[in-house]
Amino acid sequence: MSVSEVTKSAEARMRKSLENLQLELAKLRTGRAHAGILDHVQVEYYGSMVPVSQIGNVTVVDARTLSIQVWEKNMAGAVDKAIRESDLGLNPQAMGEVIRVPMPALTEERRRDLTKVVRGEGEGAKIAVRNLRRDANEQLKRLVKDKTISEDDERRGQDDIQKLTDRYVAEVDKLVSQKEAEIMKV
Repeated sequence: MSVSEVTKSAEARMRKSLENLQLELAKLRTGRAHAGILDHVQVEYYGSMVPVSQIGNVTVVDARTLSIQVWEKNMAGAVDKAIRESDLGLNPQAMGEVIRVPMPALTEERRRDLTKVVRGEGEGAKIAVRNLRRDANEQLKRLVKDKTISEDDERRGQDDIQKLTDRYVAEVDKLVSQKEAEIMKV
């Protein structure tokens, strides 16, 4: 393994951490409707648990309303029940094959709580990136010990990995501040 391979591997894993943060932040409700909010809601479908998106079409009607068009009429009740029992605090309204999900407005206190959650998610992502930096630096030390690379190559590799780490930490900070601004916007 070479220095460039260690660096590429670390960068790929840091990118995955950033993508995971984006997915986690997308799940947080901001008072605006978006189809991704129901991604983790599971519905029992003939004995197995599946996401709502596999039972019907989830669309955004307007800024505060989602609509779910179920493909099988008898599944509307199960989808309605699953959304009510989820931790999202939503109150769906079933109308035959269509379920409307209005998004309630967020209170100021709830907005502050959500920003704390966002910061926590961001800190978790930063820790993951720093752990990946540590792992990459350990790999470089192993390569020096095995006499595969020189100490100068190790130092250059560590500098490159530090630059990557700084870049991804800055990206995490940017995502967190964007999400906080989105949550606090009334």
